[in-house]
Amino acid sequence: MNTEEAEQLPEEALGLRLVRAFLTLPPEQRQHVLQIVEDMSRGPDRHEEGAEAAPR
Repeated sequence: MNTEEAEQLPEEALGLRLVRAFLTLPPEQRQHVLQIVEDMSRGPDRHEEGAEAAPR
């Protein structure tokens, strides 16, 4: 699927395709994807589990 095709899909359909693609991955690759998402969700100031955000 290219960018143009993805833009034409409703959000629900795109979400379902992403879930389906994730579920077709082998378990090791799923774990890798989950680790990347967790790292991204922490943001730039929180790289380690339990790390405090930098004071302002």
